Amino acid sequence: MNPAYQRLKARFARIATLGEAQAMLGWDASAMMPPGGGAARGEQLATLAGLAHELLTAPEVADDLAAAEASGDWDSANLELMRRGHARATALPTSLVEASARANSACEKVWRGAKAASDFAAVRPFLAEVVRLQRETAQALSAASGLSPYDALMEGYQRGVTAAEVEPVFTAYEAFLREALPQVEERQARGPAAVPLAGPFPVPAQRALCRGLSQRVGLDYDHARLDESLHPFCGGTPTDIRITTFYSEAEVSKALMGVLHETGHAVYERNLPGPWARQPVGEAAGMAAHESQSLIVEMQACRGDAFLRFLGPQLLASFGGEAGQYAPDNLGRLWRHVSRGFIRVDADEITYPAHVILRFRLEQVLIGGQLDVADLPGAWNDGFHQLLGVRPPDDARGCLQDIHWHDGAFGYFPSYTLGAMAAAQLMRAARAEVPGLDDALGQGELAPLMGWLRDKVHSQGNRLGFQALLRHATGKPLDPSDFTAHLRARYLA
Repeated sequence: MNPAYQRLKARFARIATLGEAQAMLGWDASAMMPPGGGAARGEQLATLAGLAHELLTAPEVADDLAAAEASGDWDSANLELMRRGHARATALPTSLVEASARANSACEKVWRGAKAASDFAAVRPFLAEVVRLQRETAQALSAASGLSPYDALMEGYQRGVTAAEVEPVFTAYEAFLREALPQVEERQARGPAAVPLAGPFPVPAQRALCRGLSQRVGLDYDHARLDESLHPFCGGTPTDIRITTFYSEAEVSKALMGVLHETGHAVYERNLPGPWARQPVGEAAGMAAHESQSLIVEMQACRGDAFLRFLGPQLLASFGGEAGQYAPDNLGRLWRHVSRGFIRVDADEITYPAHVILRFRLEQVLIGGQLDVADLPGAWNDGFHQLLGVRPPDDARGCLQDIHWHDGAFGYFPSYTLGAMAAAQLMRAARAEVPGLDDALGQGELAPLMGWLRDKVHSQGNRLGFQALLRHATGKPLDPSDFTAHLRARYLA
């Protein structure tokens, strides 16, 4: 191995280890940390971010990148990703990286109270500072990369995908939504009403069921934990995965589907190529790729008719009650109900992309400076009404509902809908290649699907970009028509 490349691999492993420490501190902040620890935690995260940035931007890194040589697909891809990472890092001064980490941490803590009180004014100055620093970051990355400022931020979440590529996909989906949504609503109105599941649903029984279902997906609890947080997420590291959910004794589907969703993320992380751990090429292939893995589990597999036939008896055994409420057709009516709701994380798969399209457009004008943070609530409400025909009644159900912007994540939101579209495309390919896939799902067996995903997606790490990964797995780049075909088949057939 070329000595310069050898030194780079050692350095990037150290950088990745710092990232792992940041991930664990971030998990703890959401799941375990007492409220009084917030200020110190912000400083800890800022210090780790600064140390990682200094390691990546040290003068000797540029020398080693110039001298490094690599052969073979994996090493060549790894070296190219190192160069990309270094180019992004050297575009940003350490002071800006640390200032952003502090501002994000401070804003996120204030946001929690502001959301609960529906008080945008409380978080506005903190969000304004986050946006100011994100604009500065975007400009610096743009100057170094030749991308537009917003594209430069998107590149940090899903490389190789630009706003110019996403906009026509989203515009086409808007047209589909205008046509299909009223048809689905009319069809629902003509059908039988769903029977609500009668609780209570004791939390210990929910925990046991969620754990068992996540194990069916493939989560290994020798390398994972399931905890509680205000907002479900997957964090940690590939060998120490942390997923969380939120339990309510009055309602079971949020915890259940939240765990299945996060388990899709978790199993992807766990199945990344071990020989390339702590190297850029051994990471996941970006956030759109990651969302495809959570959504193929939750939306494509576990909300489908076949899996619901298995799940109904599991719910009855766990919680008792009338067997009819757990019938697959009733679960389908409950858990695939389409409505023009205000909350993204509660949205059905037809209206969900509208939530993403709104955020995609707003964050572009926020980063571009055409929209002031003070004007965000009004712009949000107007845009939501334009897309879904209803207006949020307060900011808690409007621009305060998501953590992402308050934590500095601009350019992330397109990944959600690109991931949903990719999940439909992957599921179509899996059904064509895995005999008896739906029969297996009907028995609660997800191993055939997860084995196919491990081969086609997980094991590829970050060697391929988003489009190349889809070509590898399905034979074609992203094809949004697979997603709309899935929606028509599920909701209009």
